[in-house]
Amino acid sequence: MSPTPQPPDPITADAPKAIARPLLTQSWLDLTFLHWAVDPADVAGLLPPGTVPDTLDGVTYVGLVAFRMHRVGWLRLPGVPYLGTFPETNVRLYSVDAHGRRGVVFLSLDASRLIPVAVGRLGFRMPYLWSRMDIRHDGDTVTYTSSRRWPGPRGARSRITVRVGERIGEATELEHFLTARWGMHGVFFGRSVYLPNAHPRWPLHRAELVGCEEDLVAAAGLPRPAGEPVSVLYSPGVPARFSLPARPGGLRTP
Repeated sequence: MSPTPQPPDPITADAPKAIARPLLTQSWLDLTFLHWAVDPADVAGLLPPGTVPDTLDGVTYVGLVAFRMHRVGWLRLPGVPYLGTFPETNVRLYSVDAHGRRGVVFLSLDASRLIPVAVGRLGFRMPYLWSRMDIRHDGDTVTYTSSRRWPGPRGARSRITVRVGERIGEATELEHFLTARWGMHGVFFGRSVYLPNAHPRWPLHRAELVGCEEDLVAAAGLPRPAGEPVSVLYSPGVPARFSLPARPGGLRTP
């Protein structure tokens, strides 16, 4: 018998639990978050078994997040300076499981280092893709570029430029919903799992979208975004820890 679904956990700006013995450590730096509202029915089929779209006021979101991965490390070993440091851009959805655990689901993760991409694809069955990528600062603007190399669709690309604005004193409920995600849902070796994470509270800035040319969202199997994103945020970054995965349990009904 499937367990009785639990209500979603509260949206909290701070991690609900510290991770004393991490499986993975890393820092996420120079992040830009772009989000578009979507109908939950349009993305439900792309989520792992045992999860459904997480919603706020009946709406869910697709995120395009560009950043610099910095010094990925295993267990308590020091992070790797070269192979563990690279630009990344991901397309993600928002999920919740039968235990009420909110998370993200990655549909694609473009990264510029081939070895981490191969390890992520072959070792963990994650949708990593090898791309040419760059992050450039010019005063208060940041530009992220990517062009996919392998495995495809070859040439899928993005060019995102934002102007960083003032620091946010108190984030809105939507801004917390989109950024304060304390785990990821995925399928590893044929089974659904939940991988918890923890990090300090996000230092968030409002940002102006100067330009966005991309086809990564469509390449991930989603409708091409219509119109401007409903949320544009920037963060200088945080250090993060991931713990051992847990199975998400039974299927949650919408």
